[in-house]
Amino acid sequence: MTVTSARGVLTRVGDLASGPFEWVVPLGAMLLIQQLFLPATLGVVIDGALYGGRIALIALGIALVYRANRIVNFAQGDLGGLPAVLAVMLVIGWHWNYWIGLVVGLGAAVLLGGLVETLIVRRFEHAPRLVLTVATIGLAQLLTGAAFLLPQAFGEDFGSKLPQPFGTDFTLGGTTFRAHDILTIVIVPLALVGLALFLQRSTVGIAIIGAAERPDRAAGLGIPVKRLHTVVWAVAGVLAFLAMYLRAGVVGLPIGQALPIDFLVQALAAAVFGRFTRFTTIGAAAIGIGILDRAITFQPWNRPAYSHVVVFVVVLVGLLLVRRSRGRVDADASTWQATEEMRPTPRELAHLPEVQLARFGGWILAAAAVLTLPMWLSNSQMSLATIVVLLGIVAASLVVLTGWGGQVSLGQMAFVGVGAGIGGALTERGWDLAVSMLVAGLAGAVAAVVVGYPALRRRGLTLAVSTLAFALLTAEYLLDRRNFDWLPRSSIGEPTLFGSIHIDHESPDPVFYVAVATLLLALAMVTGLRHSRTGRVLIAIRENERAAQSYGINVIRTQLAAFALSGFLAALAGSLYVQQAGGLTPNPFAPERSLQLFTMVVIGGLGSLPGALLGATYVRGAEFFLPSEWKYVASGVGLLAILMVFPGGFGGLLALGRDTWFRWVARRRGIVVPSLMGERVDDSDAAVPHAAEAVVDEPEPPPVVDGSDSEPVLT
Repeated sequence: MTVTSARGVLTRVGDLASGPFEWVVPLGAMLLIQQLFLPATLGVVIDGALYGGRIALIALGIALVYRANRIVNFAQGDLGGLPAVLAVMLVIGWHWNYWIGLVVGLGAAVLLGGLVETLIVRRFEHAPRLVLTVATIGLAQLLTGAAFLLPQAFGEDFGSKLPQPFGTDFTLGGTTFRAHDILTIVIVPLALVGLALFLQRSTVGIAIIGAAERPDRAAGLGIPVKRLHTVVWAVAGVLAFLAMYLRAGVVGLPIGQALPIDFLVQALAAAVFGRFTRFTTIGAAAIGIGILDRAITFQPWNRPAYSHVVVFVVVLVGLLLVRRSRGRVDADASTWQATEEMRPTPRELAHLPEVQLARFGGWILAAAAVLTLPMWLSNSQMSLATIVVLLGIVAASLVVLTGWGGQVSLGQMAFVGVGAGIGGALTERGWDLAVSMLVAGLAGAVAAVVVGYPALRRRGLTLAVSTLAFALLTAEYLLDRRNFDWLPRSSIGEPTLFGSIHIDHESPDPVFYVAVATLLLALAMVTGLRHSRTGRVLIAIRENERAAQSYGINVIRTQLAAFALSGFLAALAGSLYVQQAGGLTPNPFAPERSLQLFTMVVIGGLGSLPGALLGATYVRGAEFFLPSEWKYVASGVGLLAILMVFPGGFGGLLALGRDTWFRWVARRRGIVVPSLMGERVDDSDAAVPHAAEAVVDEPEPPPVVDGSDSEPVLT
């Protein structure tokens, strides 16, 4: 085949993938892969399609909220999980009729969706969309905590699998389909058709689609946009509840533990293929993912983690092949507001004795506290302090990537796991700890670039999806010694540092001091980046990518540099984490840990390095001292409270307190300090190039509405 003919074939495939039959491409491709490489009976394929149908309900709820609020709702699964837990307990624990439990659960889902939009989402009406997306992470943790506590309110201890509502079943291709499978065959198509008719034929549905494209114009025409958003969240809650309730009848609900994140990742993978807006394509992709998942399950060589590999590959392929949407939804999804940063001491006050005493005295006190910490803490408390220091390094990596680069990573602990696996394997083979840390950091940088590059082709929050899928892949597959026998064991030998310093695993003190030194090095690297041209360009890209490009800034190269540094620091912390733990186990690097890590950085302040350390202390302390069912509530409530009341986080509070003290000193001395008057001015950016200045002042270009993305496509 010639190059010209190959290009023609690709062009025709691309036209098909962007036309009314684009849903055929992902479903057909996944069916072809299944038939060629994953042979299975017809019964297994149908079972996979039913599983994919339940995924589709979650994915369509995500897409519906995305169309209305222009956010990725990471709480979608938990939005249906909580009322599903309620309905399951009513049926199993209190022996209510199955159908009454279903009706009560539907009512609870509608009520919960409406309350979430009214009490939480509406508070972020004028906030950047990325801030609201971050709020859904806190909402997910809050709902997970509520699902933990709900069984205790019933005072019952019982299983979570629903009984079959009727006795009909049939067998096809060796697979038996029972009542809940039959209900899935009926309910999922009805839900999809009902959603299509609602959006295309009803007045409310048409108004929802119109308000999603231009909410300001819709409000000007008298359309009750807020009320429509409440309806959207209620419908999304119903879709999520149906998925989780049907799932409870097949595999059960994990009452007493977090809702399965792999279910959410699979739904997000389907949403990626449909650009979060093409409902038909999303549903077809979800069914295809379900078929692949079930086909892998029944292979003789299968291991449970292999399905996570497929999901990760599906996400990357979707990011690489699906064209970038030019609609308003994608254009607005990446906006971010300037975060509070600790600015330098004003020049007018820097020479004052009290200011110098506070500066140097604070450093001396901090150094003394760190050096003497082992004298007044137990070994378990020292281990906790070491983990907090290591998480501080990872938090600094997120400050670079999210706080300054404006890119959300929900799989940062996966890069920590990469560093732990490689660093532990090298020290186990006799390498010096310093060399193994460097190699592990470089491996983390490469992994971050590989995972992050496909997301750069798409606007919005696709990096959050790809990194979350990578976190699931890493914890379940990459860190499993059954797949890679060169990984370190759960108990490893004790390495040396610089050929002479022995790291004793029996005492946490050596690793603590090495971790503190590494944290200081990481902070120096990150601070140097922030005050360099690259750091200023990162801020410019975060504030207005189009304006930065117009001044000749290479956006992709700059953001890849931020990815690489972020991955390097995270993996560097991981190479020390495995030494602190004395071995490698996958549990500390689970996707839930990545969500907790992101929570701690937001609570601390995305643009503040000191705040990130405070956030790490808060979240890790809550996890250490609180019962497991309460730690999700603490982090979820803390995140939502910070975003609602003080978006700058603990770091912003520190900056506010510091500026207040500076003003008091200036008034007492009778000194006029212009930088402390009115709005905050970052003195460190006084020499920002014209490109960054233009980024702040240039108005946002008018949105380009792609007609192919502005119409409901659930037909």
